[in-house]
Amino acid sequence: MRVGGPWVCTVVVLGLAAWGVGGIMAEETEGMGQNELASEISPYLRQHADNPVHWHPWGDEAFALAAKQDRPVFLSIGYSTCHWCHVMEHESFEDPEVAALMNNTFVNIKVDREERPDIDQVYMTVCQMMTGSGGWPLTIIMTPDRKPFYAATYIPKEARYGRVGMLELIPQINEAWSSRRGEVLDAANRVTSVLVNSSKLEAGALPGSEVLDAAFRQLQARYDRTFGGFGQGTKFPTPHNLGFLLRYWKRTGEAEALKMAEGTLTAMRLGGIYDHVGFGIHRYSTDPEWRAPHFEKMLYDQALVTVAYLEAFQATGDSLYARTAEEILTYVLRDLTSAEGAFYSAEDADSEGREGKFYLWTLDELKTVLGEEDAAFAATVFGANAAGNFSDPHDRSLSSNVLRRMHPDARAAAELGLSEPEFDARMSAVRTRLASARNQRVRPALDDKILTDWNGLMIAALARAAVVLDRPEYAASARRAASFLRDNLRTDDGRLLHRYGRGKAGIAATLDDYAFLCWGLLELFEATGDPAHLAEALDLAEIMVAQFRDGDTGALYLSANDGEELLVRPREAYDGALPSGNSVAAICLLKLSRITGSPGYFADGSEIMAAFAGQLESSPSAHTFMLGALDFALGPSFEVVVAGAGNGDDSRPLVRALAGVWVPGKVVIVRSSGEKLKGLLDIVPFLKNQPPREGKATAYVCRDYSCKRPTHDPAKMLEQLGAAAP
Repeated sequence: MRVGGPWVCTVVVLGLAAWGVGGIMAEETEGMGQNELASEISPYLRQHADNPVHWHPWGDEAFALAAKQDRPVFLSIGYSTCHWCHVMEHESFEDPEVAALMNNTFVNIKVDREERPDIDQVYMTVCQMMTGSGGWPLTIIMTPDRKPFYAATYIPKEARYGRVGMLELIPQINEAWSSRRGEVLDAANRVTSVLVNSSKLEAGALPGSEVLDAAFRQLQARYDRTFGGFGQGTKFPTPHNLGFLLRYWKRTGEAEALKMAEGTLTAMRLGGIYDHVGFGIHRYSTDPEWRAPHFEKMLYDQALVTVAYLEAFQATGDSLYARTAEEILTYVLRDLTSAEGAFYSAEDADSEGREGKFYLWTLDELKTVLGEEDAAFAATVFGANAAGNFSDPHDRSLSSNVLRRMHPDARAAAELGLSEPEFDARMSAVRTRLASARNQRVRPALDDKILTDWNGLMIAALARAAVVLDRPEYAASARRAASFLRDNLRTDDGRLLHRYGRGKAGIAATLDDYAFLCWGLLELFEATGDPAHLAEALDLAEIMVAQFRDGDTGALYLSANDGEELLVRPREAYDGALPSGNSVAAICLLKLSRITGSPGYFADGSEIMAAFAGQLESSPSAHTFMLGALDFALGPSFEVVVAGAGNGDDSRPLVRALAGVWVPGKVVIVRSSGEKLKGLLDIVPFLKNQPPREGKATAYVCRDYSCKRPTHDPAKMLEQLGAAAP
C-alpha cells in the first residue's frame, strides 16, 4: 500500500464528513443476495468467497443489478499477496456488521488487479487524481454507470488516525445517495470529465539525448549516498532505473551513474529485502536502509531484478551480481514453477495471520537450529540480536530478526578471521540448515495463477541468464514456459489470453501481454538461435500494432480495439514497479527492425516514444525503461551475426565473447545450419550474404547494416564492436 497525501478527496467534493448517519440494520439485508466468488479462477477473489459481503465479480450483470436496485457500486481492487488487502478483509469484509451495511447500501464488486490491469489502471488514476496518492486495496464508490464519486485505499473498520472508518462512511454514502443524489451525480460527472480530459495525448517529436541527461540528473538528486536506492523512505527495487544508469554510464562514461547502480544493487543484495535463506527478492523495503522488507515475492520482481544483476555483471565482471541472479532463478525454478513449466504469480507476505512470520528468526531459534557456535556466526553475519530488528506492525511485542548481510563476503570473512573459501563454506552450511528448518514452517500462500505478461518477463530473464552465465538449462526452462503459453494462452486466430488457472485460460490480453512476451521471445531467439521464437515474436508484434495502436499518435492503448469499453482507454508510459507496455513494445519493435532489416518496425517504435515526448521531457526519471529504448534508437546500435560452420558448435567462442561484454545497443543473430537456417533465412534474407568463411565460424559486426570485415577472432570482433571484457 502506498501512503501519503489526503486519503479522501470527496470530503471536499461532497461534504461527506458533515452528513449524518442513517439507520441501516443488519436484518434488512436478509435475502438480498449472496457471495458469488467461489467459482472464480483468481485466488484473490476466492479468498473472499466466504465473506459475509455479497461480492460479485466484475461484469455487466453486477452493474445491471445496481441499476435495477438503484444502488451505488462499491468496487474493491486488490491482489492475493497484498498485506493491507488482508488487513481490510479481516477488519471489515469478514465483519458481520460492516458486511450488513455494505450489502444494504451497495452492489459490491471485487476485482483482482492482476487479472484486470485495465480496470485497475482506470480507477487507480481516479484515486490518484482525487486523493493525491494510490495503492492497494483500492476502494472506489461509483454510480451504476461506472462513474466514480469516492476514492480511497485502505479504510479501517472504525475511524482512526484521521481516517474515516467503514462504519461511519457507509451510512454517510447511503444518506447522500438517498437525499443528495444530484450532488453525487454532479461530482461523478466532474470526476469522469477530468479523467477523460487527462487521458488525451498529443504526439511530439522524438526527444534527443538531452532527455537522458535530465533523467540522470533527477536520479542523481534523489540518490541515497548512504544506503543506496532513491529517496529517504520506502524503497522499491525499480530495476529499470538501474538499467538506465548502466546505459547512461556506457553512453557518456559518467562514473557516478555506474556508482549509483552498483551501490543500489549491492545494498539490495546485502539487505533484508533479499531472502538470504531461500533466495529471491521481496517486494520492497519499508525503511531507507533496505533492512525490513514488505515480504511478498512477486514473479515480475524476480524477473526484472535478475535482468538488472545480469547487466551489472556484464558491465563490471563482479561475480556477486552473477551469483545473485543465479540465486533468484534458483528460487523461481524451485518455488514458482508449475509442473508444466510456466510460472506462478506470487507468494504472500503473511503466514499464520502474521506478516513475515515464515521469514523471521529469533536469536533463540537460530541457536536451536544451528547450535551456539554457528548461531553466533550467523548472528554476526546477519545482524541478529536478542531484541530483534523487526516488529510486527500490528503487535509490537512480536519482535524478531530479518536476516540481512552486514558486510560483503570479503569484509565479513576478514572480520571473522576466515579466508573467503572458509567463509563461503560455512555460510553455505548455515544457510542450508536454516532453509531446512524454515521449510518445516507454514509457508505463505501461493498465488498459482499464470499470467502471460509476467511469464514473458521471466522468459526474458531466463534466456538472458542462459547467454550471460552460459547456463543452457535456463534457456530450456524459458522454452518450456514459452511452449506452455503458446499451447494454452493463444486462441485459434493467434490472439493472446491473459490468465490461466485451474486448468482454464481466459481474459482478453492487454498490451503488456503482447509486449512482455515479445521481449521474452526475442531474448529466447538470441539464446537459442531458433527462428521459431523470432517468427512468434514478429507475429505478436504485428497483432500488437494492429490491435492496440492509436492511429492519431502512434502510442499503444492498454486494451485492444475490441476490448471492453471502460470510462477511458488508457495509454500508459509510466515505468513504475513494472515497465509500461509502451516502453517494452518500443524496444521490441526497434530490435525487430535491426534483426529483420525492416524499417517499418523502427518507425513504429520511434512513434511510440514521440507520442509520449511531453511526458519524457517533463518527468524523464519516471520513464527509465522507455529511455532505455530511446538510448537504443539514438545509437550507436549494432547488428552482430555469428555464422557457425558445420553443426555450428565452433561458434561458441564468439558467442561467449559477446556475452561477456556490456553493449546494450547490439542485437545478436546466431546463424545456424540445416532446417533452422532455412527458417531463419525466410525471415532475415540478408543473412544469405553472411555465411561462415574458410570453413570457420565467422562474426560480422555491422552498424546500421554497414559491416566491418568478417573475422574469426573473438578479440577482433570485440574491437570492431568497440567493447572489451571488463
